[in-house]
Amino acid sequence: MYRGTAILGVAFAVLAAAPISAQSGERVNPIAPSGTPPGLAAQAVEEMYFGTKVIDPFRFMEAMDPKTIAWIKAQGAYTRSVFDSIAPRAEYLRTLSAFSASFGFVRSVQVTRNHIFYLERKPGSDVYDLVVRASGGQTHTLVDTKALIKAAGGVPQAIDYFTASRDGKRVAVGISAGGSEASVLTVLDTATAATVAGPIDRAQWSLPSWTDNGSGLFLGRLQEPRPGAAPTDKYLNSSSSYWDLNGPPVPMAGAATGLGPIKDPVVFARTRVVPGASRAILVGSNGVQQEKEVWIAPLGDASARRAQWRQIANRDDDVTALSASSTTLYLLTHKDAPTFKVMALPLDGTLVHARTLVVARPDRVIESIHAAADGLYVAGRQGLTGVLLHVRPGGTVTEVKLPVRGIISEVATDATLPGAVVALEGWVNPPAYFRYDSTKDTFTDLNLIYGPTLEPKNYSVTEMSAAAGDGTQIPLSVIAPPGPISPRPTLLDAYGAYGISNLPTFSPRIVALADAGGVYAECHVRGGGELGEAWRLGGKDANKPNTWRDFIACAEALIAKGYTTREMLTIQGTSAGGITVGRAATERPDLFAGAIARVGGVNALRLQVMPSGPANIPEFGTFKDEQGFKNLLAMDAYQHVRDDVQYPAFLLTTGLNDPRVEPWEPAKMAARLLKSADHAPVLLRVEEAAGHGMGTTKSIRDAEDADIAAFVFWRAGVTDWQPKR
Repeated sequence: MYRGTAILGVAFAVLAAAPISAQSGERVNPIAPSGTPPGLAAQAVEEMYFGTKVIDPFRFMEAMDPKTIAWIKAQGAYTRSVFDSIAPRAEYLRTLSAFSASFGFVRSVQVTRNHIFYLERKPGSDVYDLVVRASGGQTHTLVDTKALIKAAGGVPQAIDYFTASRDGKRVAVGISAGGSEASVLTVLDTATAATVAGPIDRAQWSLPSWTDNGSGLFLGRLQEPRPGAAPTDKYLNSSSSYWDLNGPPVPMAGAATGLGPIKDPVVFARTRVVPGASRAILVGSNGVQQEKEVWIAPLGDASARRAQWRQIANRDDDVTALSASSTTLYLLTHKDAPTFKVMALPLDGTLVHARTLVVARPDRVIESIHAAADGLYVAGRQGLTGVLLHVRPGGTVTEVKLPVRGIISEVATDATLPGAVVALEGWVNPPAYFRYDSTKDTFTDLNLIYGPTLEPKNYSVTEMSAAAGDGTQIPLSVIAPPGPISPRPTLLDAYGAYGISNLPTFSPRIVALADAGGVYAECHVRGGGELGEAWRLGGKDANKPNTWRDFIACAEALIAKGYTTREMLTIQGTSAGGITVGRAATERPDLFAGAIARVGGVNALRLQVMPSGPANIPEFGTFKDEQGFKNLLAMDAYQHVRDDVQYPAFLLTTGLNDPRVEPWEPAKMAARLLKSADHAPVLLRVEEAAGHGMGTTKSIRDAEDADIAAFVFWRAGVTDWQPKR
């Protein structure tokens, strides 16, 4: 399935020379870049929270006035000049771009009776298109994203989501511009790609769900913006609407609609159609909280706005996912089951009638459930290895032998069809999609992915652990060049929030770093979901310090094992991982050569005032109560910067259209670090036409990854990777 090319053997051999020489002892003290980034005078604001004084020297930046925006752009220009002065970066980017372009990647697979829909970035392409494959094998493109970008005058466009109708004849697609994630929803005809209905605005995170006959769908919508509204109002009062594809969508549930059981403006209302059952399920999500409220009602009553919703689960029932067939509702829950269990009940029943289909086991984490005509498919993990269970209609549970070893990154089913499509991948194993036939117990390769042949033996992949301060063993994945362990430039990554797991998924940037002589490591810190619900809670609220201290423990373990040294180790965190990397760097600045916060939440105490802030209160807390304030202050890297401390070099990134972490947050951190005397280099990397990273083009991602590699090798003291003065 993976078509071999000569790219790996030729191009990466050239790139590897400088980093490999570094691990043999030939390193220098990192050279300071030429020039000086533009300064910014502090304008301190003092506030009292429960008897504690908090000083915020750059609060004014939150207004994002023209002066602040100009400063951010000037910082971005300075950062660009620094990376452009590192000579090997250009060749690294060319090689990485060619390597990643040699793959055709697929994601977000959906199946109907006669079609498979998916997003595909073809070999050599910069963006993902929406593609449909008919049962006979013919494929055609429904959404040509490159053409959309051209029609928009070069403004980046991205497909945020799509949902095919059950008969496969129509597909609802959400598209946004410039990394904004501000989706506009359109319905297309599958055969012709012509627009059937729409566009519908305010369709961010809409989760469309079709009626069985494809005549209409339910969708989520944000409230209409009001003049003078606070930024934090943006995601409040979202509604679930029914759209008959003729007139405008009609709200039928949500806090501001006066309809349905949801009264809290923070709760997102979304409706799902139960196939073949004339039932609708209303799901209420309290911001980012995983636990959901679930109600059910007759489908006709829901679309007619007269539903009397019957509650199935409240938040205390700890239901985190659901799937349904024409007779049965399946629930994934961690109630009295830290590694999750699967429950089943009749559609007309209640939790009192629920039975346990798949029990919780301490050595296995259940991640997702998927109803099909031949039962239920359950995806999970034992450690970092995927497990697939098949629950037959009679309740018999069998473990399906997977065709290759790896993590299950996707499962796609249709509740009216038997079987499942399963994606498997690993750190150095590109994803592969297989169709499972339960009648024959066989997998068929769908041949959706193409790329160069990679030999796993060319990489050393090690799963180890690090001992945290409280004795907890923290899983640690290490991807390195083959051969004996020796100190190398190392990039250590972590996340640690929302119960999200950073699992062994394939990325060309990881392979590229290892081929260039570096080491990539992933620390599976508490706050993530790698080991279940207890692992998540172990890095949440008052336990949040465990997240960055686990990260510190992983760093110390890598050094102790000989993979790297303090002088060659850079740490990285993305989004909420900004808390992890920011606090590790401010708590143990002596341990790292560099720190990278990618669109990072480094000013946690001010998270609540961003548009996305109210939705994040369930995860991080609020400064309006004393314990919440203490927790937020503890996790705020910006507030822990001191003028008399030498911190490692920092690379902070942002996109000016970021809807999740406002650009002022990493910008404030950069300004605060620059205010410290004798600071190491502080770089603010800015994408002016991008956002949080969703929908980012391949070329933008490649350029960022090349900058990150340059930062890692530069700060590790690799001679050839020093900026030219």
